[in-house]
Amino acid sequence: MHSEIEGIGLYIHVPFCKSKCRYCDFNSFSGRDQLIPAYFNAVAKELVQYGDKLRGLRVDTVFIGGGTPSFVDPAYIYELMELCVKTFEICRNAEITIEANPGTLSVEKLTLYRQAGINRLSMGLQAYQKNLLGLMGRIHTAEDFISNFKDARKAGFENINADLIFGLPGQTLKDWEETIEGALRWEPEHLSCYSLKIEDGTVFGQMLDRGELCPADDEQDREMYYLAIKRLGQAGLRHYEISNFARPGYECRHNIKYWRTCRYIGVGPGAHSYFDGKRYGNICDIENYIKCIDNGQNTAENIEHIYKKDEISEFVILGLRLTQGIDISEFRQRFGREIFDIYGMQIKELTEKGLLECMGSRLALSSKGLDLANSVFVELIR
Repeated sequence: MHSEIEGIGLYIHVPFCKSKCRYCDFNSFSGRDQLIPAYFNAVAKELVQYGDKLRGLRVDTVFIGGGTPSFVDPAYIYELMELCVKTFEICRNAEITIEANPGTLSVEKLTLYRQAGINRLSMGLQAYQKNLLGLMGRIHTAEDFISNFKDARKAGFENINADLIFGLPGQTLKDWEETIEGALRWEPEHLSCYSLKIEDGTVFGQMLDRGELCPADDEQDREMYYLAIKRLGQAGLRHYEISNFARPGYECRHNIKYWRTCRYIGVGPGAHSYFDGKRYGNICDIENYIKCIDNGQNTAENIEHIYKKDEISEFVILGLRLTQGIDISEFRQRFGREIFDIYGMQIKELTEKGLLECMGSRLALSSKGLDLANSVFVELIR
């Protein structure tokens, strides 16, 4: 199983937004601000409940995500971090991230985050062009991003990520290039580049159904992806996961926990946990979540016992998302079996197709495999 020395990850969900983006299918809401005080009260209670379960275990990554955590009064975040320090054994060199949207930050807010011990900032830039930001329902401009990025540096943030989206309807290769160059100009330590997925239940999903949206074609989407890999590589950012690039030493340690199937706890509505041989998520509705916590009821649902077979396939599929792939000896150590005994035939076929590479003690996607990752994963679990 997992090494006991390895710390646990803690995810805290803040579901509030100023306005909901058109592509977003996360558990987030706008116009529910009246619930904020009761919400943070409930989250505090859930954190304290976990205090006992995690006794003796070290927390080495904390990720405050959303929603838009930077939308709420920073005093809530400060108090939350104080409680975490009191409740858990947080490592001295823990990576502590907060997600933020440009236009919701100020030097004062960022300074308070730093005082609370937060040392990594993840900003949703998405695009540089006003028309594309407007199409997505973003409420900021590229100028807001620039000014908030400078504010973050002033406040002492030395680890900043920017999220970018490609494959947007109407986005040209030139737009995407301009977005990449715009982000690189400020020398962030980390960039995430996501290909737009139009999900059911989102405004984009409804627009697509009504024929009001013309999605980017696959060829252009791939061209944008290759451009990102090439340009970010030239700028010294290492491509370490399908969608993620970082300066050496600035890879997101919290997200690596997900890809390496390490243990983590999720707090707040819709937050997921992988702990104690089980995977489960909290109920999604904010009011219900608050009511359950206040009445001392369990908020976990869809509790799934992870059997060895599932754990093995998750380890392989998620591990292959990392460009360095899977350590074959770690697989043997963790599961007491050889990876080739279980997946030998698929590995052979995928290697012959040029989608997988075996390099020394590692098994990884080739550059062609990175491009066709989903079909590789389907082959492996069939």
